[in-house]
Amino acid sequence: MIDAAVTRLLPRAFLPPIWRELRALERWLLPSDGAAAPVAPLGTARPVMLIPGFLAADSSLGYAASYLRAAGYEPYGSDLRWNVDCSEAAVARLVARAEGLAERAGGRIVLVGHSRGGLFARVLARRRPELVSLVVTLAAPHRDPLAIHPLLWANAATLATIGTLGVPGVMRWGCRVARCCEPFWRDLAAPFPRGVGLLSVYSRTDGVVDWRACVDPGGRCLETPASHCGMVAHQPTLWSVAQAIEELGEGARRRSAVEPSVVAQAA
Repeated sequence: MIDAAVTRLLPRAFLPPIWRELRALERWLLPSDGAAAPVAPLGTARPVMLIPGFLAADSSLGYAASYLRAAGYEPYGSDLRWNVDCSEAAVARLVARAEGLAERAGGRIVLVGHSRGGLFARVLARRRPELVSLVVTLAAPHRDPLAIHPLLWANAATLATIGTLGVPGVMRWGCRVARCCEPFWRDLAAPFPRGVGLLSVYSRTDGVVDWRACVDPGGRCLETPASHCGMVAHQPTLWSVAQAIEELGEGARRRSAVEPSVVAQAA
């Protein structure tokens, strides 16, 4: 009988058509400084910290940052040079980053996290809700972080092996089953904090993660036709995120769950 701790590390029986991610290529070819909101800026200048996904850096969210800036917000990077570190260590650095941004802004900030970055955003808000007014997760499989394509699992397994052998700044096998990241997994599974807004964005055409692992019925959910990687440069999705920041960003109270809506296709 396989130990439960080992079972948590095994790849899931999940094989989405990863070729769907080819749709994102045209977006990655766009210059990150050319994004423009489709309507007039909302003009609130609210600070937004963007957290990249697994194997990615802040530069992967360059288009999203430009778009949100055009929509009237102040986007900031996470200072994660490469999102491959131990979850607990990464979140500790993000907490320090959020503290600095909140102090500079004189109030709570918004977190937008893509994929693994969305998991970090949820845990950060759980630990320090006084720093965060809204969390937006983009294709973040918080309900089962390993509900991912086997190719991505293989990449994570390779890095975990390298980290276990002693390479610093890289996740280890023990991060999922040992005590070093136990607080992270506990906070990720805990109920989302009251007083912080939540928007979970997902796509049924996601070629990397199981979209069902990304939906949180305790907050507002939004379905988009974008791919997993293309979501961060899909203008209709980003405009919905910009609107959510304006509507939910204060986080004065938790909104009741609503039926998932669908982002309109780009014209």
